[in-house]
Order: sequence, then structure tokens, then C-alpha cells
Amino acid sequence: MISTIGVVTSGGDSPGMNAAARAVVRTAISEGVRIFGVYGGYTGLLDGDIKELSTRSVSDLIQRGGTFLGTARCHRFMTPEGRAEAYEKLKARGIEGLVIIGGDGSLRGASLLSEEHGIPIVGLPGTIDNDVWGTDYTIGSDTAANTIIKLRDTASAHRRVVVLEVMGRHCGWLALMSGISGGAEYILVPEEDFDLEEISNEIKEAYKKGKRYILVVVAEGAGSGIEVGNFIAEHTDIETRVSVLGHIQRGGTPSVIDRVKASQLGEKAALAILSGLSNVVFGFHRGNVVAIDLHDAVTNKKKLGAVTPVASGEIQRGDALLDVAPKEA
Repeated sequence: MISTIGVVTSGGDSPGMNAAARAVVRTAISEGVRIFGVYGGYTGLLDGDIKELSTRSVSDLIQRGGTFLGTARCHRFMTPEGRAEAYEKLKARGIEGLVIIGGDGSLRGASLLSEEHGIPIVGLPGTIDNDVWGTDYTIGSDTAANTIIKLRDTASAHRRVVVLEVMGRHCGWLALMSGISGGAEYILVPEEDFDLEEISNEIKEAYKKGKRYILVVVAEGAGSGIEVGNFIAEHTDIETRVSVLGHIQRGGTPSVIDRVKASQLGEKAALAILSGLSNVVFGFHRGNVVAIDLHDAVTNKKKLGAVTPVASGEIQRGDALLDVAPKEA
């Protein structure tokens, strides 16, 4: 029976990480288990910045953005030597299992740590990009999309083309959702080809017919918003403004959806690791919390708009009976 676990947030922060970590801590304590927080992501783990947490440690957190544990990207952890050092730091504190909250890079590192040293790992997808395979939702993605669409009003107040570059890396989910909900005329994503010359010609025709403004949302993985804006301006002679939102998308108060879903996932993660379940990531599939194989989550690429088949299997470990997101055919 596991008596001590740890929780760490890693990689880029996302709104709702605090809610998830809070749920992990409160659930573990309610089950009579000690829990330690790793401060500063994998860097903090290697530096031994690990402290025991109480319910007071996570009070007044659920509504706050960012992560009270702090986070960082750590190249040293991505080496076998770094992971061996991290494992020794966990052993020294008596930590028998670890909950990781982060994106696909953080989850990949966690998978290797478990594979090489046998420590139980449960992951939670914390990234605004919503690019983790096997789950319809990642912590922070809803807040980020809502932050982006606030620019719609200022875009429509002027007679111009507005090009808005958003995050997402190789996944166009954030651009697609914010573009649809913001009424964008064009949404450029890495998953689909597009022709800027054709788009520019269509914009010119629309303005001739009385169109007042055009909103173009560009996923960072599809191209540079500045280059797209320059091309449109040169080929239409219409005033064009470019906004690259950057890290503002990660900030702010988490939405109700992010608070609630992150809390659900945090509770599931704590209960699962205490029951002996390991090497899974918890996410959502068609509105239900599901467990996804950790290796599958970090080795498969999520496809924009793909509909995952109905779950066909279950994981049975200890007292936990959990739905499993199926592998792609």
C-alpha cells in the first residue's frame, strides 16, 4: 500500500493546474496519505526542492492561474543520468508514486522515469494546446480559447484585416476553437493546406462588396502571423494589423470549465495511484473521465477533428475500474 506520493507541475503553465494539484493534495490527505510537492518542475526535483503539503498549502488556490508549485523546462531530466538522479531524490523522501501535471514533453519524461526505475506514475494533461493524444480536453485549453476571443470586438471596430497568431505548436485546436467562436473569416492550422494568394483575392472581393473587416486566426504551427499579415497587406492594399498573443494565453483566472475538469482529473489521479494504477494519463472522452495508456499518449499524435471510436476496453487494477481510451485503428 502506497503511503507517500508526490505531485509536480512541469513545462509550460496552464490555467487550472492549481485546481488539479489542489485536488490531488486534498484527496491524498483525505485517504490518510502523505503528499509532497515538487517546486519548480523537474528542475526542482533534481535540486531537491521538495516539501510536504497540507490542506492549508492549497487553500485559496482554485481560482488562481499559473501553478503554486512553479514549473520549468529541464533538459537535464531528459537524460538517463538526470532521471536516475531524480529517482534518488524521490527515494530519499520516501515518495512511492508521482502525479505529473504537464504537456506531452513532461509526460514523455515521466514515462521514461517509470520505465527506467519502476516508480508508479499517473499523468494529467496540463497544456493550453490541447494536443495530448487520447483526450478531448487538456487543462487550461478552455481558458486560453476564451482569452483569445476577447479580441473579436476590437477587430470589428475598424475597417481593416486583423491577423491573430495563437499558440498550439503542431496542433490547430486552439486556433480552430477560438476562430469558430470568434467568427473568424479564415482559420489557418498546420493540419490543413492553405493558399495565401487565394485568400488575399477573396478578401479583396469581399471588401469590394462592402465587407468592413476580416479576422484571420493563424496557429503558430501553420506559419508566422507577421508573414501572413505582410502577404495579405501587399496583395490587397488593405490596412492589415497583426497581433501575436504569446504568453498572455497562458495567464489569467481559469474558467469554470477548467476549474471543474481539472479538479475531477486531480481526484482521479490521486485515487488511481493509491490503488496501484500506474503509467496512465487521465483525460476526457465524450464528457467522461478516462484513463489513457501513458506510452500511447506520448507516442501517438493527436489529429485535429478526429473522432475517437467508442472505448472498447477497461483497466482493472486493485479496486479501480476505469474506462480506457482506445488506440487508433
